[in-house]
Amino acid sequence: MLTTTNLFNLANLFVLPFWTLMILLPNWGITKKIIQSYLPFIPLIALYIYFISGAITGESAQALANPQLADIARFFSDEAAAATGWVHFLVMDLFVGRWIYQQGQQTGVWTIHSLILCLFAGPVGLLSHIITQWVSEKVKQQPQTVEST
Repeated sequence: MLTTTNLFNLANLFVLPFWTLMILLPNWGITKKIIQSYLPFIPLIALYIYFISGAITGESAQALANPQLADIARFFSDEAAAATGWVHFLVMDLFVGRWIYQQGQQTGVWTIHSLILCLFAGPVGLLSHIITQWVSEKVKQQPQTVEST
């Protein structure tokens, strides 16, 4: 039976192969093909829509329209709302991870550390990539000196 808990667990498992490919096999042709596609997002987005359609009530919609911290905390204390929020994180973190991966493939910038951070703490992984990209650009801009022998 597909309960909220079971769907939540499935969503967590669903994203792992994509993260594994980007982190462990970034240059594999199959990884590049899979990660290039938007198709992996469709089931997660469908699950998000399913969860949010069951979590939103008139009261919660009103609270979300004018968010106050206490109202948001009450909203997410509901299991369906928490599952909705978590799937939102999964979708957005994977999307940002995909972007980091693609940036690394295009520029040759090392991304493994940023992808791992993004998997566990999305915004921290994004910041890591921004800093890594910036440092890499600065290093590339430095003039090369040739030593005489």
